[in-house]
Amino acid sequence: MRYGVLGTGMVGAAIAGKLVALGHEVKMGSRAAGNEKAVAWAAEAGERASEGSFADAASFGEIVFNCTSGSGSLEALESAGADNLRDKVLIDVANPLDFSEGMPPTLFVSNTDSLGEQIQRAFPDVRVVKALNTMNCGVMVDPDMIAGDHAAFICGTDEAAKSQVRELLGQFGWPSARVIDLGDIGSARGTEMFLPLWLRMMGVQGTGHFNIGLLTAARELEEG
Repeated sequence: MRYGVLGTGMVGAAIAGKLVALGHEVKMGSRAAGNEKAVAWAAEAGERASEGSFADAASFGEIVFNCTSGSGSLEALESAGADNLRDKVLIDVANPLDFSEGMPPTLFVSNTDSLGEQIQRAFPDVRVVKALNTMNCGVMVDPDMIAGDHAAFICGTDEAAKSQVRELLGQFGWPSARVIDLGDIGSARGTEMFLPLWLRMMGVQGTGHFNIGLLTAARELEEG
């Protein structure tokens, strides 16, 4: 399958590299073709890897990943082009982090809206699925680096799109039972608002290589 990956940072490189390793064709997109990081990534990743503009990557991909900085995601997607994204699954990995006041960052949208919802409103013909935004990029593509039944969350309005994303996450190594569907794209509010806690846990742990899991009480305790 062909994938477009928008973004040349650590997240974009990790996801694009994993997709190539799985045998997919990947075009990494940036503001303009010839981006130094994208060119270097494509040269290292091999013949199934290429680079171009956001529009090039969006046009190329049957499925597109948004791995851009959250503050620039809408602009990047506008550059990618609504026609190039129309009817495609867009996996939104970005978070609305605001670094304008330094560290730790705040969120520039929360509680009553989310970046995922903003993207879906701006591109109503795109099948947006929020996924993988609650963890480090290494864990995204290699869940086995962490022991135990930790979880990946997905949300989106298009059920068929979520099924495709669940299948892809299975290729990444996520068992279906550990991919938790939180409902429609409005649930992105919750996963995005997890980031302030995640950042503080990273500070305590001294590493981003951790994740959270969902544990439920035994039935007899629930009934008690």
